[in-house]
Amino acid sequence: MPCKMYSSVRKFGTLSKHIPSAFDIAIVGGGTAGMNIAWKLGRYYKKLNIALIEPSLFHYYQPMWTLVGAGIKNFESSVSNFSDLTRNLRIVKLRDKTVEFIPEENCIRLATKGYLRYNYLVVCTGIELDFQRIKGIDEAFQKDNVCSNYSPDTVQKTWKCLQNMESGNAIFTFPNTPIKCAGAPQKIMYLAEDYWRKTGKRDNINILFNSSLPGIFSVPKYAKSLNEIIEKRGIKTNFRHNLIEIKASENVAVFENLDTGDKVPFEYGMIHVTPAQKPSEILKPIGDQAGFVDVDKYTLQHVKYPNIFSLGDCSNLPTSKTAAAVASQSGILFWNLVNVMAGRDPPMKYDGYSSCPLVTSYSKCILAEFDYDLKPKETFPVDQGKERRSMFIMKSTFMPLLYWFLHVTGRWSGPGKLRKLLRFGLSD
Repeated sequence: MPCKMYSSVRKFGTLSKHIPSAFDIAIVGGGTAGMNIAWKLGRYYKKLNIALIEPSLFHYYQPMWTLVGAGIKNFESSVSNFSDLTRNLRIVKLRDKTVEFIPEENCIRLATKGYLRYNYLVVCTGIELDFQRIKGIDEAFQKDNVCSNYSPDTVQKTWKCLQNMESGNAIFTFPNTPIKCAGAPQKIMYLAEDYWRKTGKRDNINILFNSSLPGIFSVPKYAKSLNEIIEKRGIKTNFRHNLIEIKASENVAVFENLDTGDKVPFEYGMIHVTPAQKPSEILKPIGDQAGFVDVDKYTLQHVKYPNIFSLGDCSNLPTSKTAAAVASQSGILFWNLVNVMAGRDPPMKYDGYSSCPLVTSYSKCILAEFDYDLKPKETFPVDQGKERRSMFIMKSTFMPLLYWFLHVTGRWSGPGKLRKLLRFGLSD
């Protein structure tokens, strides 16, 4: 597809002295999704003119923040300099923020470098935290008993909250929006319960899971196991409750009952807040009604603009927003994009695979893996619906290594090959 010339671009021959204003492929976003696909394309298509646009100095391995919040890992192990991760990536890296998409003209506008044209576009801008939907949240975060694992600015407070908690209600929330890693709000709750039990505080603490959802987990197999854990460990659930306000001076959290519309106050000794989340406003020209990039759920190709693809949390793919899902999506997107660039139809189909390692204690984990139909799609030849120490070791030790050495370098595209090896190869 030829790259159209947007009228306002004519005065921009280059973005700078050495950087052209037109690219074969532009990748917007250098997070978990963008880094993987950038390395895939950069490694195998060295002759193409490819740009990666990302404004951040740092790259975070956010799945580790559950363990940081529980005092198992330190925050520093979850962060790397963006420049270090891309030092050997032979494409153009632009430290800039995309502020506008102009898909009819094959063009995006950058905050400082002006307009950039592309033949093909990969959008992976992630999802934004929307703490401000909660009235009083800024004041609440000034207190020692309010925390959240979802932000690099607040995650290190969680461990202090757990240590300082002595008695009363400990509330863990789940908002009324799509979120990244939908299992994370309850993982920290199980770890907190285990910690308080080990330190002799559990009998004085009432643990509440106040969630906007109708149940504990969307996949029946894993929901059954989690409900058994909740009952056994004396955790109280309040479903269809959405946090709308925190009165920090009173230690009161106000929830909306989504079925009745009633405002329900809860006193708390501590509260872990999972914020509402939203797609970036700039995605509207290529977004669906909710604002997420509107792509075919099987091919990851835009439903209107065939030279645009998207993956990860900013897309409207109807599956859980996890790093594991991104890994599988990246392989599908890579081959579909390559085929479309060659004038062929996209041949690969994404089945919605996602994974959520549900950490249930300081030594156990349920490894949930499933597809679009919410059917288990498990990798290992064991019942992954059971709590296992082996799965905890995988989550805490092997998955971070896999992320830093394979995922962000584009060498990991999900567990498909590993699954085949474990199920068939070991018997050969």
